Amino acid sequence: MKVEIVGVPMDLGANRRGTDMGPSALRYAGLSKALQKMEIDVIDTGNIEIPVPESLKIENPHLLFVDEIIHGCEQLAHIVSGIVGRGSLPLILGGDHSISLGTLAGVARRIPDVGVIWFDAHGDFNTFETSETGNIHGMSLAASCGWGDPRLVTIGGFTPKVKEEKTVIIGVRDLDPEEKERLKRSKVTVYSMNKIDEMGIAAVVKEAVAIAGRGGTGFHVSFDLDVVDPSIASGVGTPVTGGLNYREAHLALELVAETGLLRSLEMVEVNPIVDRGGNTTAVLAVELITSALGKRIYC
Repeated sequence: MKVEIVGVPMDLGANRRGTDMGPSALRYAGLSKALQKMEIDVIDTGNIEIPVPESLKIENPHLLFVDEIIHGCEQLAHIVSGIVGRGSLPLILGGDHSISLGTLAGVARRIPDVGVIWFDAHGDFNTFETSETGNIHGMSLAASCGWGDPRLVTIGGFTPKVKEEKTVIIGVRDLDPEEKERLKRSKVTVYSMNKIDEMGIAAVVKEAVAIAGRGGTGFHVSFDLDVVDPSIASGVGTPVTGGLNYREAHLALELVAETGLLRSLEMVEVNPIVDRGGNTTAVLAVELITSALGKRIYC
């Protein structure tokens, strides 16, 4: 396996500063060394240049920093498309979840029928009409499915990036009222934490990979660290109690790896500024990445 790492120090899409430090936190936590120990060929391509919000003027309060986010995501889409075209696996380090607009555009350009498994405490299925904040990280999945502002929807020059019927959300527990109704009307499959409690994480992930991997073209995994309970992942952009525990998170990604259908992976919303344990959330994220890429412990 060859993995190419791309950092996207983006926090323009969120309402809390600090996720722009996520790529550095993950690298400092020993990401490349951990992958090399697995005998994975690793290339770190560095970071995309993203401006800081203090240098910008808010033009549209319903779509905060939309032009700058689009510019960054267009760059990312081009880079990711090239990585997939070379036969490597893109590993994207966020940054807030708005970056998935670029990741999915790049992957879908090369794999038109790619599925998506979206691990997140939130649905990210708002549009500018339904968002209560104007933060684009809460609109990224909706836009990737073809809903929302035309500028977001058409990043990469085409829409939709993914089919709703091949899109799965896992771990959701915080939805805006109109967002919830939009998801109910969609063909997206949603496994809330209630459903995980009822079924168990293994059964949920097995169903999810069957849905997202239908047809054998493979799927993208977008892993927002806030899907994990903040008691073990405090350094995230938007923490919500009642999330996955340590073993559930690892097992979910171990099961993903076993399918052989993972085509790209992104880890987003790591915010070291608010991490209560030094850099422990980034360390957890590195561990989870290794699980998604095939690390196993045998006894």
